[in-house]
Amino acid sequence: MAVSLCSIVIDAHDPPALARFWCAVLDWKVLHEAEDEYVIGVDESTLPVITFVPVDDPKTVKNRLHLDLDPDDRDTEVARIIGLGARPADVGQRADVSWRVLVDPEGNEFCVLSSNR
Repeated sequence: MAVSLCSIVIDAHDPPALARFWCAVLDWKVLHEAEDEYVIGVDESTLPVITFVPVDDPKTVKNRLHLDLDPDDRDTEVARIIGLGARPADVGQRADVSWRVLVDPEGNEFCVLSSNR
């Protein structure tokens, strides 16, 4: 195959702040800072990266795409990530699902999967 995933791009009102939040969540680092984008990743040679780009328009509906995080201990990670600024979210999931839905500081949904899948 001649194509690979290199970046996931996320619209943001405050790209530097959202990049710092996700660096703390993922234990990644900022790889590139510019007025029109902030790029974070494991390191300069590892893909994919996440790119945050500035937008003015508000987020109004549930994301069509979201990130799933795979923790060693779901409940510990949910508590840690909430401590970093995430909030629990209800996107219509059933009460008995094994994952937890959170939103980042700008309202982008993501899931923390069960640690005993």
